[in-house]
Amino acid sequence: MSDPELEAIRQQRLAQLQAQYKPGNVDNKQAMEEKRQEMEDMKNSILSQVLDQCARTRLNILCLGKPEKGKMIESMILNMAQRGLLNGKLGEKQLINLIKGANQQTQRQTVVKFDRRRAALDSDDDDLSNL
Repeated sequence: MSDPELEAIRQQRLAQLQAQYKPGNVDNKQAMEEKRQEMEDMKNSILSQVLDQCARTRLNILCLGKPEKGKMIESMILNMAQRGLLNGKLGEKQLINLIKGANQQTQRQTVVKFDRRRAALDSDDDDLSNL
């Protein structure tokens, strides 16, 4: 092949790739939306298999109130189900315990320390008669 032919083939292939991955490409958007919907359906199917009705309702309420925490709990449950750590369906009490455990892991411990030696105004040696 000569150089101009090779360059023409490269340009044609580049144009195909750009058209395929162009953000405005309707087919690409549709495919991505279908894939997202399929993943969402699969997630909901697994959650309905491992959670009873009360636990599923509580998880949905958690997702509405605190979406980040709800997604975190959903992913924990999905991971546990994939690893085979769940025996039967999780009830509402087990879900609450799982949420409490996740809260304890994510909470930060706040410690407040008072250093009285540096505070000059808090000295007991001050004479009140100077006021």
